[in-house]
Amino acid sequence: MTSHGTAVRPEPDRPNTYIKFDGALAHVENAFNLVAASSILILMLMAVAQVIGRLTLNMPVPGFIDITEQAMAVFAFCGVAYCQRVGGHIRMEMVLGKIHGRPLWIAELFGVLLIAVVVALLAWGSWYHFDRSFAIGDSTMDIRLPTWPSKLVVPVALGLLFLRLMLQAYGYLRLVIDPSRDPIGVPIIHDVEETAQHEIEEVFGDDIEAGDSK
Repeated sequence: MTSHGTAVRPEPDRPNTYIKFDGALAHVENAFNLVAASSILILMLMAVAQVIGRLTLNMPVPGFIDITEQAMAVFAFCGVAYCQRVGGHIRMEMVLGKIHGRPLWIAELFGVLLIAVVVALLAWGSWYHFDRSFAIGDSTMDIRLPTWPSKLVVPVALGLLFLRLMLQAYGYLRLVIDPSRDPIGVPIIHDVEETAQHEIEEVFGDDIEAGDSK
């Protein structure tokens, strides 16, 4: 399991510019993630209206399939940078969990850079598809929704993910140079006991603090 790393002790060479940029980018990622979550909620409400309208009044939501198809890009891609920041993606930690110190940070840095190359290629390809859709005026089959807005979401979201990966690459590079530094702006691997303890603190934090004070 992973969580977003934060500094726990002051450093003489604390990267304040990096920390500020990390915080600013986090606000953008939070906004994109909120848009993704909102799109899912709206689609759920539309699905309810679709079912009720079709069964009771024989009046389905016009263009429901078209709207769903276009919204898929929003909820599938807008949250990827946020997920990368908090370490919420699925990854294999059977090997990484066994190594520590500089070898761990080198492995993490290599993985982030490899992902960044793939994301850059995907962003370039998706921008090409957006540009072609915008140029020819492509639209959906039913209610003729333009498809370029949803296709624009993909390269923009991937560009945001690329920035996050570059920030994490810098964060891991700091640790490769000096493993004694505090991890800042990078996910950290926790074992099962630490993960369970964090979950307990999140759910019962106030009760635990009250019990400790007694």
